[in-house]
Amino acid sequence: METFSEVRHHIMETHELTTDEPFIISFECPIRGGDRRQSIFLAELKTNDGRRVLRVETPVAPLFDLAAEKCLRINLMQRVGYLAVGDLDGVPYIKMCENLGYAFLGDEELDYTIKQVAQTADNMEQSLEPGDDVA
Repeated sequence: METFSEVRHHIMETHELTTDEPFIISFECPIRGGDRRQSIFLAELKTNDGRRVLRVETPVAPLFDLAAEKCLRINLMQRVGYLAVGDLDGVPYIKMCENLGYAFLGDEELDYTIKQVAQTADNMEQSLEPGDDVA
């Protein structure tokens, strides 16, 4: 894949889009082994040197009482993705993100990354906010 348009086309083959804007799309990703879902956002970003990258992002849990040290320790153990903070409807949220360069992006790599980010974020959500499907 070399363009965001190709990414959009690939995702639309298997998911119904909930957001469809020129350089951002979102959809609900089912989680293995249950009825839980994870909201996934894909957006094209440009680096400082002008390269285009695809960001895969999903909310995990509200930041409210989460300790920074705990989040950084989780970040260190990640094999795919990293933690960040961003607002969701005006509320600070921990988000799981991954940036993928188009030069190495194919269907399998994108699908793998989405599934890993979604599953890892849902596992973290369940441990940080047990019970309901928050994000």
